[in-house]
Amino acid sequence: MTYPIEKKLVIGVASSALFDLSESHSVFLNQGQEAYRAHQEQNLDRPFPRGVAFPFLRRFLSINQAFPEHMPVEVVLLSRNSPETGLRIFRSIQHYQLDITRAAFTTGKSPYQYVPAFNASLFLSANTEDVQKAIQAQYPAGLVLPSKIYDDETDHELRVAFDFDGVLADDEAEAVYKRNNSLVEFQAHETRHMTVPHNQGPLADLFTKLSHLQQLENQQAKDNPSYQKILRIAIVTARNAPAHERVTTTLKAWGVSPDETFFLGGMDKSRILSILRPHMFFDDQLGHLQPSSEKIPMVHIPFGVSNQS
Repeated sequence: MTYPIEKKLVIGVASSALFDLSESHSVFLNQGQEAYRAHQEQNLDRPFPRGVAFPFLRRFLSINQAFPEHMPVEVVLLSRNSPETGLRIFRSIQHYQLDITRAAFTTGKSPYQYVPAFNASLFLSANTEDVQKAIQAQYPAGLVLPSKIYDDETDHELRVAFDFDGVLADDEAEAVYKRNNSLVEFQAHETRHMTVPHNQGPLADLFTKLSHLQQLENQQAKDNPSYQKILRIAIVTARNAPAHERVTTTLKAWGVSPDETFFLGGMDKSRILSILRPHMFFDDQLGHLQPSSEKIPMVHIPFGVSNQS
């Protein structure tokens, strides 16, 4: 029996994240709405190039192929287009054989408000304003940064990496650091609270549900030794000992466990990411994203004190 959408892990994606819309966007900006409409009609059967989130979402949807009796994941299109101008988007989805059937076309308005209606644990978009509005409404959202697209179709693994503070956990610890501008104070605060789990951050629900999928895969591998796991989840954080212990406390309280955890103590995260090669890396600080953004798909989570001017 297929899971109802309330029990699925759902990701909402804007067409700007799924596909490369730079050509169409240029037509809209330089020639206006009518020229944009005509451009889409004239190119209806020409698929859009793959966007930054495409490799991540293609692999994410492959989880349903491993569990066809459940179909536990879903991707929903959340688009500023009208249904008419969105025809090319769905033609492109069909061209790439992506199992995406649900959509919201909002005809110029921001679609972020429909994130909870579709039970989405993440909204991906390349539109800064839409993502910021979603975060302000306390919805899980991330801004997909420009990067080169490389999608190795022989690589079936889905690698997802997360920063911890301000992404999985709330910004309590980052607020301590920012208020005192002191790593010593930060370490002391986290040591005092090492047995107290953090409150959840914007992507905690996504992480938790991915962990549940890991458990499905672990059982599948136990029942079928030839099964090749799809998901590989990592945490890549600037923390180091002794502040690492509260991370472990928090994950244990949530009942989740990543495949890999890196406590870098301020090292450049790209040194790990270049080896891990995640299909998506989520971080709340742009400074941690810029060095690798051209090679690795990066998503900025504009949440918490690190994003306050």
